[in-house]
Amino acid sequence: MSAVINFGKLQGTIGILAEQELRAALAICTGLSTKEIAKAIGCAPSTVKKTVERIFFKFSVSSRTALIAEAFRRGLISFSASAP
Repeated sequence: MSAVINFGKLQGTIGILAEQELRAALAICTGLSTKEIAKAIGCAPSTVKKTVERIFFKFSVSSRTALIAEAFRRGLISFSASAP
């Protein structure tokens, strides 16, 4: 069974991405900066940078915009059912 993580009005399912990677991807999709993501998920900005690099590698993308598009295209991230 896959775990679902909510972040703002988005939700994602753990699968290809590990839990921390998914949290970072969700934060990127909401438009947060590296420093804001670090604060939101409780780690150092350098950890966020490494995490984003791993996500880019897993999705074969090289930008945050491409990451967002790919995450939605793959159905890993979607709007929460409870979002208005």
